[in-house]
This record gives sequence, structure tokens and C-alpha cells, in this order.
Amino acid sequence: MSKRWVLKSKSSSNQLRKLQTELHIEESLALLLSQRGIDDFDSAKKFFRPSLDDLHDPFLMKDMQSAVERIEKAINQSENIMVYGDYDVDGTTAVSLVYLYLKQIYSNLTFYIPDRYKEGYGVSKDGIDFAADNNIHLIISLDCGIKANEQVEYARQKNIDFIIADHHLPGENLPRAVAVLDAKRKDCSYPYKELSGCGVGFKLIQALNTKFHLDKKFLYALLDLVAVSIAADIVPITGENRVLATYGLKVLNKKPRLGLAMLLPQEKKGNINISDIVFGIAPKINAAGRIHHATDAVKLLTCENSLTARKYVSQINKLNTQRKNIDHSITDEALALLGKETEKKNTSIVYQPHWHKGVIGIVASRLTETYYRPTVVFTKGEDNVLVASVRSIKGFDVYEALEECSDLLERFGGHMYAAGFSMKEVHLPEFQRKFEKAVSKKINSHQKNPSIEIDTEISFKEITPKFLRILHQFQPYGPENLNPLFLTQNALFAGYGKRLGKNGEHLKFDLFSVDSKQIFSAIAFNMGELLPRIKEELFDIVYSIEENHWQGKTYTQLNIKDLRFHN
Repeated sequence: MSKRWVLKSKSSSNQLRKLQTELHIEESLALLLSQRGIDDFDSAKKFFRPSLDDLHDPFLMKDMQSAVERIEKAINQSENIMVYGDYDVDGTTAVSLVYLYLKQIYSNLTFYIPDRYKEGYGVSKDGIDFAADNNIHLIISLDCGIKANEQVEYARQKNIDFIIADHHLPGENLPRAVAVLDAKRKDCSYPYKELSGCGVGFKLIQALNTKFHLDKKFLYALLDLVAVSIAADIVPITGENRVLATYGLKVLNKKPRLGLAMLLPQEKKGNINISDIVFGIAPKINAAGRIHHATDAVKLLTCENSLTARKYVSQINKLNTQRKNIDHSITDEALALLGKETEKKNTSIVYQPHWHKGVIGIVASRLTETYYRPTVVFTKGEDNVLVASVRSIKGFDVYEALEECSDLLERFGGHMYAAGFSMKEVHLPEFQRKFEKAVSKKINSHQKNPSIEIDTEISFKEITPKFLRILHQFQPYGPENLNPLFLTQNALFAGYGKRLGKNGEHLKFDLFSVDSKQIFSAIAFNMGELLPRIKEELFDIVYSIEENHWQGKTYTQLNIKDLRFHN
């Protein structure tokens, strides 16, 4: 499917010239900074030189003092404490973080991850019953709990207190917990609102570290877990998240904890970036909760014994392989079902009762990439109730469309681009009709065609060693600071080209441009069939610039995202 090329708008020339002069950089780099809201020397300094000194005081977060006092009381009175978290990467890293920190200063401690299939997302009554049965009187919930009003009341009846550390949007009424730590609370004046769940957990242990007057090294050694959560949960890498991610990556590359070290690909060790976490580490951690139980992930992340860690890594790798096989099988089935449709629709809706609940979100994402329209993938859950994962396309609010079908749904939640819900099977035909109508009413023609946003156009002559050094400092990349995409016109094949991959689907080749004889190496995924034309024709490219590490050497590589021939 061809993509529209959209060149981002430029800032005023006066503003760009001012930034260029202050920083002694090229106009294209000044433009990239301006697009990220950086318009003067001081903001550029904070961007290029993130510092742990720039982390906000954790006690600025509403209820932090109450949370610290309750934990201190539990420690002083030798109470049992349970660290509770969600089963995804953000939840398991958050539980591991707080558990590892408290374990160094306190022993009456355990952790709990709900079973994805038996208990579902968030705080469960089963988890609270486990706490009651084990004489636990304080639960610290991480990456969940902000809407667990009923569960917190249930816990209160059993004489169990809650500290909630979450980053999701609260409901109208907060749970009656001892403390509710969430920067998105309307009454919370904490300066940064986009922390991951593990990030909120970090603020809690940062506050405890201050209270107990402990060495900060004690705290910062855990930042590899925070970096993994930031990458996996796709939160903005701006402000405080940029600081946490930067220093977390340093820990991950220099001295990662045992479990993470064993998950890292050998060839990337010492050069792990956010993308490596998203595509390499996070799926393995997630596989534990998708296929078996996320407790395995926490055991790995908190393990200090090599033999035991190896056992968990082996198990998690097997689960990840199993997850891939299931995912590919279901995707093939779903594509076959959609391929039989004769009517042109604005949505993709597929259902098979035997599909694995743990991977339908991944399948929905794959179908969205293929057909580029809002997608719902159903399977059968408990008690003959259908469960669904929903994915959207750029600029279309799928949550809003689901709200128009809410009378048919049992439970639903999510946000603009992804959601999940449950529904009685009898409502499926009506849902298909109603969801298609809701989407068709609001989707516009531009949204139906995928677009690629280009930061700026540059000549190959601009890609100098100084340019690359400064560009490298834009990392870590992520939401609101994406790896910049450049446009260069009039490119030509430079004599080397080779198809890669099992079926020759990818392409590696050298190229130069009409106005520059400098030759660059390029990689182009899923463009292998274009090699004959690339050898003969003039073309324009949209690409990112990356470092490729191979056999101990590092070189600059263009990662081509799209390509257009002149003819």
C-alpha cells in the first residue's frame, strides 16, 4: 500500500536562525529541535545533557508523604507487605523494581501478579484473598489500581491497606486507599504527567530513599528496569522520562541485572537502545503473561543466581517461540477470513472461538498494518463471553467509536489507538453493524491511506561527522522524540546490492545522490523486489540514520522507510 509523504511544517526562519547561532549547528538540526519544542540554549542543554539532578522531588506527588509513612509503619511493626502489579512489561518491571528495593532493607515481603485468564487485568479479589490468607496488611499496587474502588473496599473489610501507584487516568472517584500516587489525578500538581507505571514506582522508592537517607547509588542501579518499562509501555520520552530512560540505558549497557543481561542479544550487548527493548526484550517478558504466567518474568528480573536465571530465561524463550507460532497461525487464519470479504468496508472484524486470548492484540495490530483500517479481533473467553482486542489507524479515535456501541458491551477500556472489551456472543452481528457505522461516520479519506511524516529534506552533503555526532545525541528515541525521518531526492545505485531474508524480501545496497558523491550503505526491509529498478532508475528516499554494529565495527547506515522512482 503506497504512503502519502507529508513534510512537517517549519518554524519561523528567525527562530531557526537564532537557535542555529546559539548552538552552532546546521539549519536542519535546529529544525529538528524546534519540532520537539526546544527553542533556546537552556532547553537544548537539558535535552542534550539529561541529568539525574533534574528529577523532580517525589514528594511533589499527591499522597507521597502518606505512602512513605505507611510503609515506614509497616517496617517498624514487622508487617507483611505485598507488592502487586499487572502482567505486562510495565507491571512486571514495576513489581521487580519496588520488590528489589524493599528487599534490601526489609524481609517480610512478597509479590503477586494476577493470572491473565483467571483473574484478568488489575487488582483482583483473588489477590486480596491471597493477602488475607497470608496475614498481609499492606498491598502496594503498581501499574494498576486507579479504578479499583470495589476491590479496595473489599480489602478494607479484611483489614488490608492499599497504596496505589498508577499512571492511568483516574475515574470520577478515587479508591479509598491510604495513598493514591498518580500524576494524572486532577488534584495532583506533580510537574510531569507521563511517567510509566514503573516510573511511578521509581518515584515511590526515590521518596523512601530520601526518608531513609540511603545512598542514591542504591536507587540508580535499578534504572535498567525503568528504561525497559518506558520503552515497552510506549510513553513519551520527554522531560523526566528522557532522564530516566537515558540513565536506565546506561545501566542496561554497562551493568544490567542478571535476568535482563540474559535476555539481551549477544551482538547488541553494550549498544542496546530503546528499539532493541521494544522489539527484542519486551516481547520475551510479555510472553510469560500471554502464554503462561507473568510471575515467571518477575522471578527472572529479581533473580540473583545464574543457574536459576538460566532456567527462567530458557522457559521464557520457549514461551516466546510458542507465542510467535500461535500469533502467526492466527494471523494467517484471520487474513484468510478477511480475504473472503467481497464488500468494501471501513473496519476489519474477525472471530474464531479457539483463538488464544493472549495474542489477539498482536494479531489485531498485524491486520491493521495489512488492511489499514480499525480492527477488532474476537475470541471466546470464560462463560461463553467474547473478548476482543481493538487497534486503530493514525488519527482515528477507536475508543470514541466503541462508546457508540457501549450498550452492547459488558466491559471496555482503552484509549484512542487501542482498546479491549468483552461482549455476549449474541450481540456480535449487531456489533459488527454498529461499529462499522460508527467508524464510517467519522473516518475521512486521508485517514484511510497511510502517511509517512518527514521531519525535513536534506542533501547527502549535510551528513557530516559533526551532523552525525549531534544527531546521535537526540537519543533515546521514542514517542514525541521519534527517530527523525529525512527526505533526499535524486538518489542513485552505487554498484552494490543484495537481497536478504529467507525469501529475499529485504534489500541491502549502496547509494549516492546526484549532488554528492558520498556513498552510503542502506537497508530497506520488505523492498527486495525493487532491486532491478534501483539498479537502473533515479529515485527519492525517506529514511532514518542509524548506527549499525557488526563484528566489532560501527558504521552509518540509512534505514529506508519508503522509496519512489521518478518514472
